[in-house]
Amino acid sequence: MDVEEVIGEVLAKIRPSEEERAFVEGLMKELEETARETIESLGLDVKPYFVGSLAKDTYLAGDHDVDLFLAFPLDVPPERLREEGLKLGEAIGGRLDTYEIAYAEHPYVRARYKGVKVDLVPCYDVRNWRDVKTAVDRSILHTRWVNEHLNGKNDDVRLFKRFLKGIKAYGSEIYVRGFSGYLAEILVIKYGSFLDVVEKADFILRQKVVDPENWLRREPELAMKTVKRETEEDKPLVVIDPVDPRRNVSANLSWEKYGRFYFKSMAFLKGPSLEFFFPSEKPVRSYLSELKKRGTALVTLIFDVPDMVDDLLVPQLERSARGFEKALPREGFNVLGWNVGKVKKAFIMLELDRAERERVKIKPGPEFFTKRGRDFYEKNTKVWLIGKRLYSEKRVKESVVEVILELLEKNQVALGKGIREAIKGADILLNYVPKELEKEAYLFLSREKWNLKD
Repeated sequence: MDVEEVIGEVLAKIRPSEEERAFVEGLMKELEETARETIESLGLDVKPYFVGSLAKDTYLAGDHDVDLFLAFPLDVPPERLREEGLKLGEAIGGRLDTYEIAYAEHPYVRARYKGVKVDLVPCYDVRNWRDVKTAVDRSILHTRWVNEHLNGKNDDVRLFKRFLKGIKAYGSEIYVRGFSGYLAEILVIKYGSFLDVVEKADFILRQKVVDPENWLRREPELAMKTVKRETEEDKPLVVIDPVDPRRNVSANLSWEKYGRFYFKSMAFLKGPSLEFFFPSEKPVRSYLSELKKRGTALVTLIFDVPDMVDDLLVPQLERSARGFEKALPREGFNVLGWNVGKVKKAFIMLELDRAERERVKIKPGPEFFTKRGRDFYEKNTKVWLIGKRLYSEKRVKESVVEVILELLEKNQVALGKGIREAIKGADILLNYVPKELEKEAYLFLSREKWNLKD
């Protein structure tokens, strides 16, 4: 198949049908009416805005999550926004199918309506970047900017999003560190099409700074501060937010995820295939066979964690894994790799070059001229005197599990602050994982979890 044929087939799968569009439009109309009626009944001065991919018509077929923002006037104090925003969200949620309170910078309401997830998020009614007060306020500006500049490239955005999903590089969450939907939209707008972005994977990386709204000319001091800060932190890209010169849209994008995009783009152009968009499920083999083949050791710490969102949990798990990565070599165990996550319970997996270490222990004995001294002399292969007392040495094998327990007891591992006590009480498994982690263990040990040539 050539590129155009592949693109045609992919679009047939990801472009919403007319029936789907009608459903989405009807859904949004009903939600807006419900929001306006509720706002009026509570006597609030609030404007409802749809943001995100539905509002920009860049959503993929079957992906209908709704983001409905409830914008309060700029003069409303933050505490009042918090209280009245939650009250309003609950009132709207109460008229939908189900709802629950969720937490980010401010509490918001996560509801469901007609089988679709609906986030009801309080924010400020900002006109430009100077008005921004909370992390979510820019979303209104983002939606407005994309809609003004997309110029019919909606399907190109869809293609790029599906490509990023297929190569496992989509999502700006801290536990993914990939491309956000907004970043995908900006790159398509800036460079022209899905194919243009893919063809320019190397150029974009070398260009380093992407500035669609010319902030470096319009607000040079603020924009240069953003570039300098992000460059010093060695980010792969600096994409100055078209609506705010103080922000790098690609701040969460990791080198690993840009690297996946880089190599997969080259591979796609060389051999276009549906696999890049809809990868087939790879067979998961036995982690024990993989372990035996590698001749290494697998240590897994499993523990309950405090109730915290993944954006907070994952960095603490990673910090803890790096703590073991530094501490264990000092004890004679080389860490070949680590993996963290949460499946029922949180886990830290460590692949080590060995499961045991040999150590020499000095064994003090009795005085040499006693019966016990003569027995000591007969039993030990290497014996010496210091004064009148006999000494010997013996070689003992210590398991890495014993070493880890001792390191934790002595606080000699740098651990994530919020999960330190949980890790100290972890179950430590050697060369074994429970059934729910068998797939994770195989993908980790085989490196299929990160393999660029899958």
